[in-house]
Amino acid sequence: MLQEQFLLRPGITYLNFGAYGACLKPVFQQYQQLQLELEQEPTHFMNVTGPQYLEQSKKALADYINVHEDDLVYISNPTFAVNIVAKNFPFQRGDEVLTTGIEYGACDRTWEYYCKKAGAVYKRQNIPFPIESKEDFVQKFLAGLTENTRLIFISHITSSTGLRLPVEEICTIAKEKNIPVFIDGAHAPGHIPIDLSSLNVDFYTGACHKGMMTQKACSFLYVKKEWQNSLEPLAVSWGYNAVKPSHSQFLDYHQIQGTRDYTAFLTVPGAIRFMKENNWQEISSHYQQMTQQNAPELCRLLNAKPIAPLSNDFIVQLYSAEIKTKEPEQLHNHFYEKYKIQVPVMRQNGKAYLRYSLNAFNTQDDLDKLFDSIREIKTTTNLIEA
Repeated sequence: MLQEQFLLRPGITYLNFGAYGACLKPVFQQYQQLQLELEQEPTHFMNVTGPQYLEQSKKALADYINVHEDDLVYISNPTFAVNIVAKNFPFQRGDEVLTTGIEYGACDRTWEYYCKKAGAVYKRQNIPFPIESKEDFVQKFLAGLTENTRLIFISHITSSTGLRLPVEEICTIAKEKNIPVFIDGAHAPGHIPIDLSSLNVDFYTGACHKGMMTQKACSFLYVKKEWQNSLEPLAVSWGYNAVKPSHSQFLDYHQIQGTRDYTAFLTVPGAIRFMKENNWQEISSHYQQMTQQNAPELCRLLNAKPIAPLSNDFIVQLYSAEIKTKEPEQLHNHFYEKYKIQVPVMRQNGKAYLRYSLNAFNTQDDLDKLFDSIREIKTTTNLIEA
């Protein structure tokens, strides 16, 4: 049983895989073994075996997302990646970054900070719900393009609203207009196939600790070669003016960061191997179907309209519906404290969304329990408005 391959605490209905993932037991065991190896001979690990493991891990990840390993570096989370690019992007006063109005809050704040410093504009294009089709989304989003647009920043799969966005179409049009694209793919690796060479994107960041089920704080930043030497590190360290520089300034600047425990990065090959051995595409497809099949009932219970078509174009293993509540955080706590259900209730643009996200440990009973709790909360509290 795949449920037995996770460390999640029994008795908790876990419907929040999209937030922090859940590390596989064999991957976590490998992680602990790597940490033990580090502590048993720290100097040898940091100088010899660790870098060798890191190159093996990068090669495995590069093969998985179809890029060259020299074009990516490991980082702790996608927000870190956004900071690297936003800090270094060559803005001029009046330049614009075109994005959607449904991006992740930490990334919004990062772009707003650096755009403000440069006198640039972070333009959050409103996408009215419901979205009718991929063509509808692309048309409404790209209506925000102007002669001042210098970069497009967009999620592969959004956080609060849980939508898979048509980034392939966006990239194609952007290339025709010679506009670089940065995709926040935090939720994508392990959920949907990723082929960065075909996507032809300039910057891409993804989290391995979500859908790929590695240890926490394991993410990556891919940068197309033409941009690599323009990215200074957030923390200047031994890679700057390196005594023995490698063939890549990009790797020296961003990979050589002194003393840090990067054993989480080394769990990627084991996670990829586990997914291959267990036919993960079939499992993901099953849970994508479960996600879509249960969406109408969630919308009915919350008296909400679907924000996008219930199809593979937009819905993978996360689903969000608007929930009318004045206290999203209190409602989240109530789900957990009374019903032992871990499900997020998130704010986005003045509204609240309840989002469930599924993986191999979930069953239909988990969603039924969520639906039963919503019915009871509606009749016994004022946390959900009619």
